[in-house]
Amino acid sequence: MPRTFGYARVSTQAQDLTAQRNALLKAGVKDELVFEEKASGASRKGRAVLARLIALAEAGDTLVVTRIDRLARSLLDLQQIVQELKLKDVAVKATEQPVDTATPFGKVFFDMLGVFAEFETNIRRERQAEGIAIAKQKGVYRGRVATISRDAVRAAAERGDGPTKIARELRISRRQVYRILAERRQSPV
Repeated sequence: MPRTFGYARVSTQAQDLTAQRNALLKAGVKDELVFEEKASGASRKGRAVLARLIALAEAGDTLVVTRIDRLARSLLDLQQIVQELKLKDVAVKATEQPVDTATPFGKVFFDMLGVFAEFETNIRRERQAEGIAIAKQKGVYRGRVATISRDAVRAAAERGDGPTKIARELRISRRQVYRILAERRQSPV
């Protein structure tokens, strides 16, 4: 029996999925078939929920999203996802856009929306780069806020933990651990 899956995605942990979930439920997706993920749509890397959903989908099933940018932000990723689903005979629909890959018009419109989604992402990156350049010229750009606790890295090293163990526990790369530990050796304090 064909199933209708829902996929909701936001880019950060701080964002809320409630509006997407409600739209998917209103579109007829059963609560237990709504898959939610908090991960960037810039690439498929790190999107385990989407990978699991694609693996579960079978011939005749439908995947519903609110907008196609919930699936991917790049045209290439979007096309690859849709191609994988198409090979499995799974249709893709969007609740807020006239997208239904089960129809010829829906397929064409889907491709056009993908092009615009990628264009929008590229424009946003350009504006961000321009803003950063202006801020640097003014001397007010400080870069991204640090998310790694240098004190935690140093404390773990003082306990005798090795870089691999520290990296694993703090969920950072060993390279970052080495860099933080090197800062301490280089400081005159």
